[in-house]
Amino acid sequence: MTTVDIALIQTRTPATAAGGLAHLEPLVRQAAAGGATFVLTPEGSNLLEQRRDRRADAVVGQDADEAVMGLCALAAELGVWILIGSAIVASGHHGDARAANRSLLIDDTGQVVGRYDKLHVFDVDLPNGETYRESSTIRPGDGARVVDTPFGRLGFAICYDIRFPHLFRQLAKAGAQMIAVPAAFTVQTGEAHWETLLRARAIETGCFILAPAQGGQHEDGRRTWGRSMIVGPWGEVLAKADHDEPCVLTATLDMDAVSRARAAVPSLRHDREFDPVR
Repeated sequence: MTTVDIALIQTRTPATAAGGLAHLEPLVRQAAAGGATFVLTPEGSNLLEQRRDRRADAVVGQDADEAVMGLCALAAELGVWILIGSAIVASGHHGDARAANRSLLIDDTGQVVGRYDKLHVFDVDLPNGETYRESSTIRPGDGARVVDTPFGRLGFAICYDIRFPHLFRQLAKAGAQMIAVPAAFTVQTGEAHWETLLRARAIETGCFILAPAQGGQHEDGRRTWGRSMIVGPWGEVLAKADHDEPCVLTATLDMDAVSRARAAVPSLRHDREFDPVR
């Protein structure tokens, strides 16, 4: 049996990268001290700042971001792999001032070995009157990503991506055994849909779904749902937080469970071509 000890970090990220690193570091150290060899953080782990008059000064390039660089150093010091669920960093695209919402996979030597820019940006008008236009500040990515790790193949997704099952199916067909879904879900959508969507994506793909989340009232005024969750490939909840407070959530993953689930329900092999809906 192949197993891996993982930890999800639930945070309430401040509005600056320095504050983000100070918030994360003790939680990552706690996770490593508890035996985790793979640590995952939420969306917006470096900073959450939606106030336009402050945002431009807060967002810098990936290699200049204090939280990103600090977490790379921490991975090397502790000898653990870290997935920065996402960092809000300069996209690097000439002529586009929008930032990237970027997942960064760091190996146990502190090197970035995988990255993914969020494909689906959150442009919605919620029933409670909240309006979000993520596309105004975030440049969406243009490709899906699966990366090999010592623990298995990891697929990348971020927050709103959870609502696009075809992305998850493609990741699974590309060999993903685990799919990370770092998030900063709104309270209204989180309460209604968070657990249901995570379990559905696990069942559909036969993957472990690893969902570290932001939670609570943030400096920039937003509120997020929390309730970080680890779901097994049969759809079973292996661990979850029942609150919004910063915490460390742990589980031991039996990676052989992926092949068992897919053998029992081999739906990834049963796709058929069909005529368009008329």
